[in-house]
Amino acid sequence: MENSEFRIPNSEFEMLPFPAMAELHDLSLSLRAFLKAYRWRTIDPVPVAPMEKPLSECRVALFSSAGFVVPGDEPFNDSVRGGDFTYRVIPADTELQKLEEHHRSDSFSHAGLEADRNMGLPLDRLHELEADGVIGSVSPRHISVMGSITAPGRYLRKTLPEATEILTSDEVDVALMVPV
Repeated sequence: MENSEFRIPNSEFEMLPFPAMAELHDLSLSLRAFLKAYRWRTIDPVPVAPMEKPLSECRVALFSSAGFVVPGDEPFNDSVRGGDFTYRVIPADTELQKLEEHHRSDSFSHAGLEADRNMGLPLDRLHELEADGVIGSVSPRHISVMGSITAPGRYLRKTLPEATEILTSDEVDVALMVPV
């Protein structure tokens, strides 16, 4: 795969290398067979809650599928058939580079997450947005789940309601999903 470049419009960021998406022929035969057989779900329309106040007054949380775990917490179990549907709570004052990554998928390069945990949980960027007044505040807790859940039933019935309760109790107004 060749590297392409991207630029965030109207920003002070310099051009950064960004790997191109994998082409189907770049993937292993077993992964191609899995993708062909997988029963993809479509949610239409996607439920959206309207903003009730300006973003500059909102408490914001992150919900990441990077499989991050605070050192000392139980790692995600990659032997669970259909994927580990549990979640981990990441405190806002966590030193990001110390987070352990337990994402089970081998269908993407983990190099970006290894180099900078903000790629999967942009908590430092969120603190910067708070300091600049773009958001009201950073939630005290954030949620990390395992990506590559191929059997989402338990995840939908158990994990999402529990994670929602945590964010609700923290009075979160906006939760940003960070898919990995």
